[in-house]
Amino acid sequence: MGTSSGQSDVRDEQGEAGKPAGQAGHGAPATRARPAPVPAPTGELTPLAAPRLPAALLPWGWAAALCLLYATVAVRRHLLLRTTGYDLGIFEQAVRAYAHLRAPVVPLRGDGFNLLGDHFHPLLAVLAPLYRLWPSPLCLLLAQSALLALAVVPLARWAARVLGPRSAHVVAFGYGASWGIASAAAFDFHEVALAVPLLAFALEALGRRRWGRAVAWAAPLLLVKEDLGLTLAAVGAYITWRGGRDAPEGGTHPRRLGLLTLAAGVLGSLVEIKVLLPAFNPAGGYAHGGNLGDGAHGSLLATLAFAPLDALRPDVKAMTLVLVFAPSALLALRSPLSLIAVPTLAWRMLSQNGFHWGTAFHYSAILMPVVFAGLIDSLARWRHSRHPLGARHVRASLVTVLAVTLVMLPSFPLAQLAQRATWRTTPHIEAARALLARIPDGVTVAASNRLAPQLTARCEVVIFPTFPVGGRLYEYDRELPRPTAEWIVYDREPPEAWPYPSGAWPYPAPEQDAQLVAAQRKYGYEVVARRDGITLLHRTPPRLGLLRAARL
Repeated sequence: MGTSSGQSDVRDEQGEAGKPAGQAGHGAPATRARPAPVPAPTGELTPLAAPRLPAALLPWGWAAALCLLYATVAVRRHLLLRTTGYDLGIFEQAVRAYAHLRAPVVPLRGDGFNLLGDHFHPLLAVLAPLYRLWPSPLCLLLAQSALLALAVVPLARWAARVLGPRSAHVVAFGYGASWGIASAAAFDFHEVALAVPLLAFALEALGRRRWGRAVAWAAPLLLVKEDLGLTLAAVGAYITWRGGRDAPEGGTHPRRLGLLTLAAGVLGSLVEIKVLLPAFNPAGGYAHGGNLGDGAHGSLLATLAFAPLDALRPDVKAMTLVLVFAPSALLALRSPLSLIAVPTLAWRMLSQNGFHWGTAFHYSAILMPVVFAGLIDSLARWRHSRHPLGARHVRASLVTVLAVTLVMLPSFPLAQLAQRATWRTTPHIEAARALLARIPDGVTVAASNRLAPQLTARCEVVIFPTFPVGGRLYEYDRELPRPTAEWIVYDREPPEAWPYPSGAWPYPAPEQDAQLVAAQRKYGYEVVARRDGITLLHRTPPRLGLLRAARL
């Protein structure tokens, strides 16, 4: 740690004087009059000279409470058949393979499909020991809940240090109830959950000018997802800019450390996208390269020229950009830390995939630590300023953050806990559970999207009716291959489940109905049971199936 960094921390935590009032300096006459100390601002903004035990436990108390909140939402969604094969089932199959020391081959994504060819997330393997002890989709959902909640610890700790404990409660509540985190907690499991606490700890270190610690926390982002190397590069750029005047830390000047981190992030993402992902992908390319293609402009040059306008069109993009920073009452935009959100926002707004533009799914979870780190940083500047209205400005800002959080809360998934339907098991759910219980362990099953994660812990599952098709979906103008699963379970009218509307997926209901009929008439499947729109089929022995097809 550089000299200026250490002095800054002392000033933050112990005050400018560093000595009790009235204590004589070294070699000074004992009778020398000392200037009267400047009164500290009133209220919770008075800094703590030394954190007491309850204050030290404040962040962890919030983490425990938020973990329980997120876990309740996630578990209830799974019990109500609101989780999906795309994505909870996919990640469970990958972690299940890691738990048995195998490559993450995921039947839900295609025959022999290695998931490292979809996104580069080898850090998922850290969950394998937990899954080996508890092989259940609930294991992943609870792990995600804990990871998302853990990110509040560095944010609340930093806020308590520079703003006071009451302010830390507001920051913790604002982060915990923010729509980006709520949307991730309420939609299956995703690898980005691993990145959220890593980035939160890195941002706290940046705020305290602990450059080496920030890089250590941010470096594993390269192993979470291929685009997060650019976020690591943004951390390096911030260190290069803000740490340029600091003394060397551990023998490495902050500017040099920042430049090395920037280069490592860019190079890491480039290698993952251009080399590693194509090497694992059965098709030999980057599975999501089309999302950032030439688009409607026809060429890469035209795409780059129109990029500033395309980042705001259609209107949903501009709305999302505002909503990302809304939980901080837009105050995060006053901090240079908010620039670390630029890589994620850039690829999302320039993507050709409409799912990336809005507020649903998990795409904004990684942005919420940045937003609240920016909030803390901007308010800390006012807290330590000599402006006569500094303390009042901080209090008013935190009240505004609290108000915005409460206003936005009913519009996003945490509000599901207050809905009666969340706590009611319908006859449709009971019928589904009864039919799924008739499928033996260890068999192959083609299942509807919302039934798949109910089976992935004990069966080899593919999505009905892809059977599978090498990871390609939505291609309606071709014939689907012959089904190979021993069992088929099909839910014709699954109920609405945020963020998806009710209805069939991935193909229209008439096409799926036709595939169900073809399975019976052409491929030897027989109806085992039907209940409440759910059909369970089992494949008959080949000879009997041929005789039955001949009779038809």
